[in-house]
Amino acid sequence: MITLKPLTPENLPPFYKWIRDEEAIIYSLSIFQGMKTDQQIKDWYLQAISDSRNSNHGIFVDGVFVGYAGISGMSKINKSGEYFIFIGDKNYWGKGIGTQVTQMIVKMGFEELGLNRIMLSVSVPNTAGVKAYERAGFVMEGRYREAALRNGEYHDKFVMSILKSEWES
Repeated sequence: MITLKPLTPENLPPFYKWIRDEEAIIYSLSIFQGMKTDQQIKDWYLQAISDSRNSNHGIFVDGVFVGYAGISGMSKINKSGEYFIFIGDKNYWGKGIGTQVTQMIVKMGFEELGLNRIMLSVSVPNTAGVKAYERAGFVMEGRYREAALRNGEYHDKFVMSILKSEWES
């Protein structure tokens, strides 16, 4: 069973391992690429969970903390924000968790946070992510060309979004 809980400082320790795992972070936040020390990870984490424009939630599967997801950069004026998900525990990859969590966060964004639009960007090579977002109702809006540099190569990113009027509760 998947549950979402607000992130707290106590949830920090697994991030030290997850962010140092190149496979886990390859399609994640660019800032993760440069984090090398525990202090850098801790500083990022504490800033992220204290930013009032973010809605951060730990992902728990049968009580095990496996990652986090939420909406960042929320604009009260535009009633919009950017969806993100990071499943750091690779034992939980490929099990449909991303799709379920995406649906849960979208519902929260529209029903609890009062958003009208939720967007995201996803690396083109991240085919599992693209499929999960499509299953959750996100539609393709466009493409950022050569927007990410990973392992010495540039790749494109898709821009996708879902509107409250398109969402089925």
